[in-house]
Amino acid sequence: MIHAKKLARKVRFLRWLLTIYPPYFGAGIKVRYISPDFRKVQVSMGLKWYNRNYVRTQFGGSLYSMTDPFYMLMLMENLGSDYIVWDKAAHIEFVSPGKGAVHAEFKIDQALLDDIREHTANGEKYLPKYRAIVHDDQGTLVARVEKTLYIRRKPAAQLAAATQ
Repeated sequence: MIHAKKLARKVRFLRWLLTIYPPYFGAGIKVRYISPDFRKVQVSMGLKWYNRNYVRTQFGGSLYSMTDPFYMLMLMENLGSDYIVWDKAAHIEFVSPGKGAVHAEFKIDQALLDDIREHTANGEKYLPKYRAIVHDDQGTLVARVEKTLYIRRKPAAQLAAATQ
């Protein structure tokens, strides 16, 4: 019970922190939801005068920004401090112009966490790819983002030193 309350506070704090984080605040990106177990995140961004590009559609940099940290954050929280998790690479494909509000959702499940643990059990690095989809209010696909993460289980000596 105490762990669940602590995690709920952490979720609320992170959501608040991302709300005032200057790149998100400046682009109008809003973190709408973070599940208590850090396995689901929903974000949105309205189309405003300050985040439009020259042709009056969603600025591509803002579309990417709204997808940037979430898989890394979710995996860090779910794998714990025994793992190193970094964003390694990203690719964005702009499919159609964002002419209004846009949304993205990120999900991870137990099978994905088990797969990561299996691939990193002996200390080797793992470079999985995850996809984020950005769509508008009508469900039209606006962009696809592919994220490559670097994941490695910390060496036993590093784990032992951290507990002392």
